[in-house]
Parts: sequence; C-alpha cells; structure tokens
Amino acid sequence: MSGKPQFDEPAVIAAALEVFWRHGYTGASIAQLTEATGLSRSSLYQRFGDKDGLFQEALSAYIDRLMQRAGAIEADSPRARLEAVLRDFLPRDARSRRPPGCLLARSCSELVDLPAAGQGLVNSGLKRQRELLEAMLREAVARGELAADADVSALSWYYLGVAQSLLNLPQAGASPAELHGVVDAAMAAWPAPVRRKR
Repeated sequence: MSGKPQFDEPAVIAAALEVFWRHGYTGASIAQLTEATGLSRSSLYQRFGDKDGLFQEALSAYIDRLMQRAGAIEADSPRARLEAVLRDFLPRDARSRRPPGCLLARSCSELVDLPAAGQGLVNSGLKRQRELLEAMLREAVARGELAADADVSALSWYYLGVAQSLLNLPQAGASPAELHGVVDAAMAAWPAPVRRKR
C-alpha cells in the first residue's frame, strides 16, 4: 500500500467547495460532504482530518482560482484593467449551475464560527484581493492616470467592496444592467489627476 489517496483529490475538493459555497461552513454537514464527494466518513477524516481541514483546502482552491482569473485580465491601462476586473465579477450566464454569491464573502460573514485556521485563510484571501487592486492603483498613480495624492489604501478597500457587492447583489434581485451601472458609478469615483495649465 502506498498510503496515497485512492480518489481524484481535485474532483473531491471541487465537490466539497460547491457544498460549502452553497450552504456555508456552518450549514454544510458531513453527510452532504460525503454525498457530494463520494468519500466515506473514514476516508474524509483520514485524508482531510475533519470538516475544518476539508473546508480550508476547498477555500484555498477557491481563492487561488479567483486570483488567477483576476490576475490574467489585461487592458491598455491600470484604470481599464481595474474596470475589466470588476466587470469580470458580473454574472455571465443565468443558467449557470454555479452557486450564487461568493464563497469568500460568505465565509467572511461566518468568520466568528470558523476555526482559527479558516479565519486566517479568509483574511489572507481578502488581503490578496485588496493587494491586487492596490497594485493597479499604484501603477495608475505612477503613470499619471490617478491623482498623485489619491488615498490608494482607501480606494483599494472601496473597490474590493464593490467587487464583493457585484458577486452578491444578484441574489437581491439586481439585474445585469443595474450591475453594470454599479461599475459605471464606481469608476466615476476614480479621482482624476489635475491637469496643470501650461
């Protein structure tokens, strides 16, 4: 016996991710997780330790996927790239089987109920998202596209909040057109650099 798991780990983690995404950490039961993953309780505990361990791996995979997707977006300028990232958060297909909302945002709302390692992972994921946005904003300042005295830290929190809202507002009934309007309004808040008179 090699001791290696006799199952498709990525597929198991993807199935568990969807359960946590749909039901939240507290709402996801071991029975739901074993049914979705096809693992027995003993196999689940042997490989992941417990529900907490499985949640951490699922959330980590989700965060990595989010960051890879956002990091791959290109545009002609930092401002255009940030706008493209925000629009990428908009729902693409109403028929998608993907659970609504954002697993990271859902986990943030459950932070008090998460184990310490899970709390750290949530905070780390949000920090990574904000740092990506802040890097775009700092590049915009360096290229003269954003006011030199702009509060980059505050703006990175602001645009992170907009991104999280875009993922969750559809559940409150916001239409695609209304969500695009939210992005328009967010980009209108971009502090334009002052053009010096010659």
